[in-house]
Amino acid sequence: MKKNKAFLLGVLVASLSVAAFAQSKPLLKRTTYKTDRLDFGVGGTLAVSGAPFGSITIEGWSNREIEITAEIEVHANSEADLARLGEITTFVLEESLGRTGIISVGTHDKKYMKQLGKKTQKQLLGLPFRIDYKIKVPRYCDLEIDGGSGDLTISGVEGMFKLNYLETNAQLNLKGGGLIAIFGKGKVDIMVPASGWRGRFADVQLQSGEMNVHVPSGINAELDATILRTGKIENGLLGLKPRVRKAEFTDKSIVAKAGIGGVGLKFTVGDGTLRITSLESRL
Repeated sequence: MKKNKAFLLGVLVASLSVAAFAQSKPLLKRTTYKTDRLDFGVGGTLAVSGAPFGSITIEGWSNREIEITAEIEVHANSEADLARLGEITTFVLEESLGRTGIISVGTHDKKYMKQLGKKTQKQLLGLPFRIDYKIKVPRYCDLEIDGGSGDLTISGVEGMFKLNYLETNAQLNLKGGGLIAIFGKGKVDIMVPASGWRGRFADVQLQSGEMNVHVPSGINAELDATILRTGKIENGLLGLKPRVRKAEFTDKSIVAKAGIGGVGLKFTVGDGTLRITSLESRL
């Protein structure tokens, strides 16, 4: 909980900084790249702490390695400040048995800035930046991702996912395992594969925005879809049956069984639209 509060505070500070600088003179910009590659066993956990602004793309591959490519964009008032920001805005790795952490560091992190000295802190604290990640991981691994504002794409990975993003356009191409995801606002697209689905459960929550769920028409699942406040459910999946006899589906709530039941799929939107469609209609 403390970690999440600190992350949210960092994002707020960065957001206010962007707004303030937008009203003053234009800032200089510099883009750099950082890459890394390390051994990573199948079945391990990758944890990513994203920047307040920036995208995260994760792709599964056959190698027993993690490959990281980060595009780092910094903004400052002078070339000297750009150079200094380029040195301190980056990511660091935390490696332990069965777990690797990728942690974004920069001007949003007050604790980190204090370690660099008062002069650096005064000049650079709160200057806006973004880090866009492209990461390749073994196909079978677990993911823990915390992000601020930016796109999120996951494909070709099978494992347990724990996702937390404040604002995003997310594309989740599921293979198997489990999914727990909480998004603040934006658009979320979830695709369950037409064949070979080995999922255990999925629980996805979106505070406000649009969620599109694409599942194969012949799936066996226990499906719960809910709109908490304003908005509606648009159901295009045929053959759903109420799990409670005589219970009716509404545009706010669907508690259904697909096929013979089985895997639990739960989707919740606070304010917005929740669409459920067959995967075949999308292809």
